[in-house]
Amino acid sequence: MEIRLATRQDVEDILSVFEAARTFMRKNGNPTQWADGYPSRLLVTQDVMRGTQFVCTKDDRIVGCFSFLPGPERNYLKIEGKQWLNDVPYFVVHRLATLEQGAGIGSFMVEWICTAANNVRTDTHEANAAMKSLLEKHDFIPCGTIHVEDGSPRIAYHYARPDERTTDRGGLLSWLPWRHTGIAH
Repeated sequence: MEIRLATRQDVEDILSVFEAARTFMRKNGNPTQWADGYPSRLLVTQDVMRGTQFVCTKDDRIVGCFSFLPGPERNYLKIEGKQWLNDVPYFVVHRLATLEQGAGIGSFMVEWICTAANNVRTDTHEANAAMKSLLEKHDFIPCGTIHVEDGSPRIAYHYARPDERTTDRGGLLSWLPWRHTGIAH
């Protein structure tokens, strides 16, 4: 398998991967995540144009995808419960999906992500057992709850290489007053 940046020609295949993931989630106790056609064609196209959409290929066929971009992520500015592992710059993973489950595609993508960046944050729906298991298998630590744009809660996960796992590295975000309370919208 290989990971590469997505191109405009990949949009249809990426949408097919998302449809397969939606079907899998609904069959496995997660009927509300990615509702109403999310992720949309427009969102995928925007990610491609920004250079943040990646695909996983096997034998020249797209079998997985994810969005991978530098933080900060607005929805991660306020976290409830625990706190992030550190306050240093991080990358964000969104919309990780595979065409088929149980084939090692998700693990391959997460391993690539953890090699590409030493500090990564992501989130998932409480009912997304497959994603929670995948993340925890690859040393992502649940750090509390964040809320997405529509106000619904998500479990916040953070991966930091062992030498980066400290809550206060004196990073820019550590002293800002809205660190734990968020910014008013």
